[in-house]
Amino acid sequence: MIGVFTGFVVVGLAIVVGYILGRLDLLGEHARFVLSRLTFFVLSPFLLFVVLAGADVRTLFSSLLPVSALAAIVVFAVQAVFSGLLWRRGLGDTVVAALSSGMVNSNNIGIPISLYLLGNAAYSAPVILVQLLVFMPISLALLDAATSGAKSFGRIMRQTVRNPMLIGSALGVLVSLSGIELPPIALDPLTLIANACVPIMLISYGISLHGQRVLTSAGSRRDIVLATALKLIAMPVVAWALGAFVFHLSPTGVLIVVVLASLPTAQNVFNYAQRYDVGETIARDTIFLTTIGCIPVLLLVSVLLS
Repeated sequence: MIGVFTGFVVVGLAIVVGYILGRLDLLGEHARFVLSRLTFFVLSPFLLFVVLAGADVRTLFSSLLPVSALAAIVVFAVQAVFSGLLWRRGLGDTVVAALSSGMVNSNNIGIPISLYLLGNAAYSAPVILVQLLVFMPISLALLDAATSGAKSFGRIMRQTVRNPMLIGSALGVLVSLSGIELPPIALDPLTLIANACVPIMLISYGISLHGQRVLTSAGSRRDIVLATALKLIAMPVVAWALGAFVFHLSPTGVLIVVVLASLPTAQNVFNYAQRYDVGETIARDTIFLTTIGCIPVLLLVSVLLS
């Protein structure tokens, strides 16, 4: 159980620091904008490259990958039906709401919890892979189309492949597949920059919480509640059913996929919402609620499946 609490203490401290900075207005009125662009265009690509380049290929493409992918797709679809079809949200808000329901925090929470709770930080690598190389390009293409007015498939694809986060992820996977072991003179400078990503991302999120109250936006309240319920309840249940009855994973494998599915909404979703200026309230509130709510969920999963 100490692994769960350790992961959340690490994350919580950075968020609290960001909230205090926002309350004191120490970084000025443009802090959120500057930190958001710094994270999106510079720090995240470095982090994704370092994590994926160092991952074991066998772990990256293990049976954990399809289970995690399918569990996310199921909740994406449910959220999209409600937000896009029934509640008539715009494309940008629908994409952010869907991502909020199924994109898990596989980096700054997933890695420490995989290490302390499951015993191996690499267990989160397949989730990182599918989110960054499949879900992220599709999502960013849709957000580009929704916010830039781009209708041409070729233009959307050009904008997507130029995305720095996608480039960093693809290069990291290529290094992992090639078996190349980067020397310290090449890897250490990259790691230095990569290590700044998570704290700055969390500080930016903490700054955004100042002056905000959860579920106060009536226009997006239903989206937030549904995304939170899908993330904390539906996604772990779907992962358990797929792992146990469809892919016939071992008890340890089932525990791994359910723990990963129980992680809170990814901080990257808020970063995307900030970058494209859509669905920011949905992302912010869902991240907050799932980060708090997943603690008892992870404890329950550990007791039932360990």
